[in-house]
Amino acid sequence: MDREKAIGIFDSGVGGLTVLKEIIEVLPEEDTIYLGDTARLPYGTKSPATVLKYALQNARFLLSKDIKLLIVACNTASSTCLPQLQATLSIPIIGVIEPGARAAIARSRNGCIGVIGTETTINSGAYQQALYSLNPNTHCVTQICPLFVPLVEEGWETDEITLLVARRYLTPLREVGIDTLILGCTHYPRLKSAIGEAIAEGVALIDSARETALEIRRIMEKAGGLKSGKVDPQRYYYVTDQPDKFIKIGNRFLPIDPSQVCQIDL
Repeated sequence: MDREKAIGIFDSGVGGLTVLKEIIEVLPEEDTIYLGDTARLPYGTKSPATVLKYALQNARFLLSKDIKLLIVACNTASSTCLPQLQATLSIPIIGVIEPGARAAIARSRNGCIGVIGTETTINSGAYQQALYSLNPNTHCVTQICPLFVPLVEEGWETDEITLLVARRYLTPLREVGIDTLILGCTHYPRLKSAIGEAIAEGVALIDSARETALEIRRIMEKAGGLKSGKVDPQRYYYVTDQPDKFIKIGNRFLPIDPSQVCQIDL
């Protein structure tokens, strides 16, 4: 692994910026290249075949930028096509499913773990499979939460309606007694306050973005791939639709310099 190359990250839109934010905090010296496929979002309602097609195009674009490692920040793409990407491409490729599952298993006391996510992510069974492979005795309870992403993108994270929606979605998980909840979509960390208030007190919230960043650091340390020196890190952003909305919404996740955002056609 060439330590001086950049880390590549892709998502269907702005949600993956939660992963990038954690990467910047955990690995502040690393150069990063982010691709948001904003012209074709959301991925969460599309078929696995379509998600795979888009993911391969995203990955190949980032490979053309000579990255050293690829993060599939999108939970939907991670859950439906990570093995195919890993089999097709020659660099290390990391998804967000397994880091979150490992953290949930480590935190859970009673083995009852909830997972919330998009329709495609939940229906793929990827989180369930990852949890069961780590501990076959795990009781996994899932909930599709289609309104969470638009609420984040409207900037309504602290709005009363968001808390009402969270309570509606999370009541079934409360009733079965989960003690750990995986936030299985990159947008969901923005709703930690509402989710924490709506779920039972004492339930541990697992942020897959944070766990993925920590996993990347471990992998790069082991491979000798950490960037050397104290050179200022470079940040680049590519989007497949007009950048204006990406910049506006993205600035709620982390500061984005508009001069670093470029529109591309995949």
